[in-house]
Amino acid sequence: MSWLERFDAFVNRALAWAAGLALIAMMVFTVADMVLRALGRPVAGSYEIIGWLSAAAMALALGYTQQHRGHVAIDLLTTRLQGRARAAVELLMSLLALLLFAALAWYLARYGRVLHETGSLSETLKAVVYPWVYVVAAGAAGLALALLVDFLRSAARLRAAQRQGW
Repeated sequence: MSWLERFDAFVNRALAWAAGLALIAMMVFTVADMVLRALGRPVAGSYEIIGWLSAAAMALALGYTQQHRGHVAIDLLTTRLQGRARAAVELLMSLLALLLFAALAWYLARYGRVLHETGSLSETLKAVVYPWVYVVAAGAAGLALALLVDFLRSAARLRAAQRQGW
């Protein structure tokens, strides 16, 4: 499984860098828009652009955040369990999360294809929007990859707990 962990780390590190770049671009664009607005020359479509960049920054950071356990987790039940029961609950939760975000990535990619085929444009700038949907799908896929690694780790913990007779 180490090759999968290395692949997961590489992919989600690259996505996190892209998220950081989107965040920097969003900050620069916001400051430029505020300065230009003060000079009486606001940037048309600034809300659209900032919205796209913030969606990209959020989505692309999901997998990296999962790898580093940065998401909020409610472990009220699992902290009271031990051994096999705890490993089984963790396995089930990681499987459900994996299925959810894999399905989300798939449906977002399909939705991006539909937007591409129909030539859908944004309201203000009349710009194509499907690339941004693909970016969010890539973020969901990165999270699904991190959750796959978590699922396999949980399965290994359950097997170890069963062998030890917990």
